[in-house]
Amino acid sequence: MKDQAWVKNSDIAAQACAPGVERKVLAFTDGLMCVENHFMEGARGAVHHHPHTQITYVVSGQFEFQIAGEKKIVNPGDSMLKKDGVEHGCVCLKEGILLDIFTPMREEFL
Repeated sequence: MKDQAWVKNSDIAAQACAPGVERKVLAFTDGLMCVENHFMEGARGAVHHHPHTQITYVVSGQFEFQIAGEKKIVNPGDSMLKKDGVEHGCVCLKEGILLDIFTPMREEFL
């Protein structure tokens, strides 16, 4: 729920958002949103863009990311900035979790 001060991960049901990818929308306000994404090995985050600035933090696993046409391998502890309108996507090389922060929040995720 929007503007909730405490959000327990165990209370959030994961939603399938692509083959091999599940999403949990965690804490959010109108201006900011935290989303946890679970990827199975080989799953893809299709190349796309949106009018939100996004920071992605690699919690676990290994991913090949493409941002604005440039590809790099990222590992736990790495983070990426995708400004609004910039094309980006990924392929999961080793099963893992990505944590996304969006501004403003992504209404279509609710």
